[in-house]
Amino acid sequence: MGGNKARRKALIGGGKKKEISGREMKKGVKGIASNYIHRTKAVRRLQVSLKDFRRLCILKGIYPRDPKKKPHGNDKTYYHIKDIKFLMHEPLLQKFRNMKAFLKKHKKARLRRAWKAAESLQKNLKPTFNLDHLVKERYPSFVDAVRDLDDPLSMVFLFAMIPSKTCKEHVSSFPRECLQLAREFQLWVVKTHALRKVFVSIKGMYYQAKVNGQDVTWIVPHKFKQTTPQDVDFRVMITFLDFYVTLVRFVNFKLYFDLGLRYPPNIIDSKENSGAYLSALSMEEAGRERTFESKITATVEVKTEDQEKLQEKVRQIAGQLDEEEAEMDEEEKEEEEDGEGADGEG
Repeated sequence: MGGNKARRKALIGGGKKKEISGREMKKGVKGIASNYIHRTKAVRRLQVSLKDFRRLCILKGIYPRDPKKKPHGNDKTYYHIKDIKFLMHEPLLQKFRNMKAFLKKHKKARLRRAWKAAESLQKNLKPTFNLDHLVKERYPSFVDAVRDLDDPLSMVFLFAMIPSKTCKEHVSSFPRECLQLAREFQLWVVKTHALRKVFVSIKGMYYQAKVNGQDVTWIVPHKFKQTTPQDVDFRVMITFLDFYVTLVRFVNFKLYFDLGLRYPPNIIDSKENSGAYLSALSMEEAGRERTFESKITATVEVKTEDQEKLQEKVRQIAGQLDEEEAEMDEEEKEEEEDGEGADGEG
């Protein structure tokens, strides 16, 4: 009787799940739950710190998921297992590890008060990051980048007015770089007459322009004294800004290149010192056109030089032929005179 009850429970589903071999199945090994991994396990698998993991997810465009079944509890943050495997092949991982090793060496040098060694480490061994490959990876075509240009432009215009040193990562070069990119994009909008709508609100001025057939809307804060709130995590915003600056620079280059203009535009120092905004930038024709014309002129010059050399050779040959003909004529005259003298004697 007891064996029959156990069989009934197994058939109904009251007993534990078992495989064909009879072993018990672990939670999260098969099914939908096996496609997700919680954040702590992902950080261990990538062998990075939590700060670098967040930064890497922001740069790669990977966000948490909300699976239906959460085997490790509802208080965990889950990511798709394919996204984590995708992150494992990212070249920036090695850059983060190199930066961690550099910071350890720099800290040791400062604790030993070896200021010259710390300065040489800062100049020579500090790793640099390049995010160009991420832009090409996330936006295969230019239209995709233009469609996602709203938030990058708003962020660039915002940090062009925010004072630096809001956090440790917010260096003084960010406002200048953001202001330069904002001016370059505004100059392109003015040059192409792409502006369509403007709206003024309490937050700032909303602009909408037609860029490559797509509507792009961004907000520009009012030019008042900006107060930085304390409850905002500027480190996360700086991570977004790193990628957005690279994206906007790519877009500006493509827009100027399509018009046949030089990028970046030159800055007129006299107007810049006098406080001019867009008029301080001068738009010139692209160097590729000048180089193409220079190549044509160079080929023409080569051809003319070759023609002159050929003409000189032809002149030399013609002169030699004339001299030979003159000598032959003189010889014929001498022979004729000799023949006439012989006839007279006879």
